Amino acid sequence: MRSNDAFMNLKGLGELAQKLVETRKHNIFPLVFSLIKLALILPITTATVERAFSAMKIIKNRLRNRMGDSWMNDCLLIYIEKDIFSCIDNDLIVQRFQKMKTRREKL
Repeated sequence: MRSNDAFMNLKGLGELAQKLVETRKHNIFPLVFSLIKLALILPITTATVERAFSAMKIIKNRLRNRMGDSWMNDCLLIYIEKDIFSCIDNDLIVQRFQKMKTRREKL
């Protein structure tokens, strides 16, 4: 690949991965391609885990003794994935809760 002009002016691993796929060399060098993919994915995975732990630290400090495990897991999920949940309209959530039946029954 050193003599191939297509690989001379690449500026990063992302461009190298794209060029390997374009020239179909990812089939010839599967281990190298897998290593490049892992190197590109690892920072994102690490950031996601760190974000989850920092969210757990915030939520657990505030509500430590007042909630069960399932409630805390639900709170953490909403806090960690807040960019997804911000797209959901609050009125839809309120309407859904209003339509739910009460679960308390008289004995």
